[in-house]
Amino acid sequence: MTSPVARGRHNRRKKKRTGRRGFPLRYLLPSLLLVALLAMLMLRGYVHSEILADHRVQPPAPTDRVPDKVLEGGPVIDARAGGDATTLRIPDRRIVLTFDDGPDPVWTPRVLDELKKHHAHAVFFVTGTMASRHPGLVRRMVDEGHEIGLHTFNHPDLSFQSTDRIDWELSQNQLVLAGAAGIRTSLFRPPYSSFSDAMDDKSWPVTRYVGSRGYLTVVNNTDSEDWKRPGVPAIIERATPKRDEGAVILMHDSGGDRSQTVAALGRFLPRMQERGYEFTNLTSALGAPSAHTPVTGSALWKGRAFVAAVEISERVTGVLVAGLAVVGVLVMVRFGLMLLLSFLHARKVRRRDFHWGKEPFTAPVSVLVPAYNERACIEATVRSLVAGDHPIEVLVIDDGSTDGTADLVEAMWIPEVRVLRQRNSGKPAALNHGIAKARHDIIVMMDGDTVFEPATVRELVQPFADPRVGAVAGNAKVGNRDSLIGAWQHIEYVMGFNLDRRMYDLLGCMPTIPGAVGAFRRDALDRIGGMSEDTLAEDTDVTMALHRDGWRVVYAENARAWTEAPESVQQLWSQRYRWSYGTMQAIWKHRRALVERGPSGRFGRVGLPLVSLFMVVAPLLAPLIDVFLLYGLVFGPTGKTVAAWFGVLLVQAVCAAYAFRLDRERMTHLISLPLQQVLYRQLMYVVLLQSWITALTGGRLRWQKLRRTGVVEAPGGTPNRRKDTERRPVA
Repeated sequence: MTSPVARGRHNRRKKKRTGRRGFPLRYLLPSLLLVALLAMLMLRGYVHSEILADHRVQPPAPTDRVPDKVLEGGPVIDARAGGDATTLRIPDRRIVLTFDDGPDPVWTPRVLDELKKHHAHAVFFVTGTMASRHPGLVRRMVDEGHEIGLHTFNHPDLSFQSTDRIDWELSQNQLVLAGAAGIRTSLFRPPYSSFSDAMDDKSWPVTRYVGSRGYLTVVNNTDSEDWKRPGVPAIIERATPKRDEGAVILMHDSGGDRSQTVAALGRFLPRMQERGYEFTNLTSALGAPSAHTPVTGSALWKGRAFVAAVEISERVTGVLVAGLAVVGVLVMVRFGLMLLLSFLHARKVRRRDFHWGKEPFTAPVSVLVPAYNERACIEATVRSLVAGDHPIEVLVIDDGSTDGTADLVEAMWIPEVRVLRQRNSGKPAALNHGIAKARHDIIVMMDGDTVFEPATVRELVQPFADPRVGAVAGNAKVGNRDSLIGAWQHIEYVMGFNLDRRMYDLLGCMPTIPGAVGAFRRDALDRIGGMSEDTLAEDTDVTMALHRDGWRVVYAENARAWTEAPESVQQLWSQRYRWSYGTMQAIWKHRRALVERGPSGRFGRVGLPLVSLFMVVAPLLAPLIDVFLLYGLVFGPTGKTVAAWFGVLLVQAVCAAYAFRLDRERMTHLISLPLQQVLYRQLMYVVLLQSWITALTGGRLRWQKLRRTGVVEAPGGTPNRRKDTERRPVA
């Protein structure tokens, strides 16, 4: 027998183990995906000069500290020795063509084609941002015998930068060259440089420092000014050296429309070759060793890893931008359809001459209330039913409750209420049990935490006057909306669910009869085999099955039911996880409707795509709006980003306001709409992502019981008998 002391130690160890709970797995993958996404966006911003970019340009400065031999010397400045700098000129009848700011995916290949066509070589001073995004062009330059020079990574004016930033710009540029072509280079051209006589007291210290790092600084002595796009003849004239002198000619293969540059090359190259000029690399013109040094070992693999990471980030962010466009289109299409079709639906059902059938539906109906541990709220539920104005029988199916739910209902001694007991088998089994015991042809189903208004049942069953109607969706409303999370769900119910149901009603593809308030024709349920246990969203599953069997499913806006929504993030997570996963299960189960004929095919080709797009794809992509909002706020363009986000919010606000007006709700809760769109959307995204993971990995999700308080009342209904201090009316 275990001693009390031993039991105490065991309990303490158990509590200690329980207290060391790790990071919840349901947050792990979404968090990893978020970190990866942010890393890719940061990398994309870096290689697109949106992060760490400095676009300042130094105005002209005095030249007192620049040696005269540099100001009067050639375009190649060698300050590597650490002492006095020397300059070099290009020999006569030799031209070193240089191209800045590339490689560009459009113009650099055309420049290379012209050079190859005329057997000419050149020097390409590439930026790290462009080279990392187009490494194949760098490889082509090297393979075709051209030389590569550094033009920094982000193209800043280095006279504004510290030595650490200069080293960073050079090393990152070299890293990209290593990854793209397996080389490093000793050639460098400062951004915003021109002739050697333009060197001043701000730029000269940079040239000396870069020289001390082992680089030849190459400026130019012939500027084609092609960046001004002055026309092909003007570019050729300005690029032509005087007399037979050698020259370093400045051109550009990026930074805008370079069609004039390409056209000028096609005429300039053969013309100068006919005059005896040779187009060569810089080191060949100077008779010096190649500027390229092969890179091996870890430096090579670091470069390749960086280039590969840039390629992945470019592809992924490209997909994300496409996804943002998709979600933008889906949001606008959905809102447009919701506004138009909900307006048409309301106008249709609110006409004075509108009737579901020749006579109102007055036959008695059976109301099924599946209950598992609903003692806190079952009394209010039952009393709201018997206070209604339509003849009913109530069947409370106790699904193995352990809190005395069934005993409480029996103790109420209400003649119209029967209690059915069963071992805990799940909600679908409880509903099927109730259907088997029901006495009437119309079956109303509700949750044990929901209360009806006196007219709810009557309004809910009126569509059954039309023999084509197999099921009716009621108007579920959030009763406990006084908290922020309750208000958010209230907005979602009114705007998302009920506007959607009006739209789907007119389109003839209602995807879900809400478990809180729905009604079915018994014949329709019998034909599809009753409530299925194949999915966790049995209400969605049975609704899709009814569509495929040819029944109409409609929406009754005045059949209001007040339900107790989750009051914590954990409870909301559990509920929505089950809903989203169950919806995916139902879509997959009924996928054959896409290729079938008749009513099933009509639902499959209209309803299933709409449900998949609006209930799965769009919510999964919706956080991209907020991700790009954050990115735009930090890295720009801020004004356009804010305007676009507020534009989307305005459209949502218009839809929400219209939905509240249709449901005759107070607009005050819409104050929290902006915050709902930012925070609530992220929670729904993580829930959907978790559901996708569960579905793709073949995982199984069990039913989860939410904690209920029983505080919800229906306006105009029988008051809850709990203490007034615990009651929170919703009117």
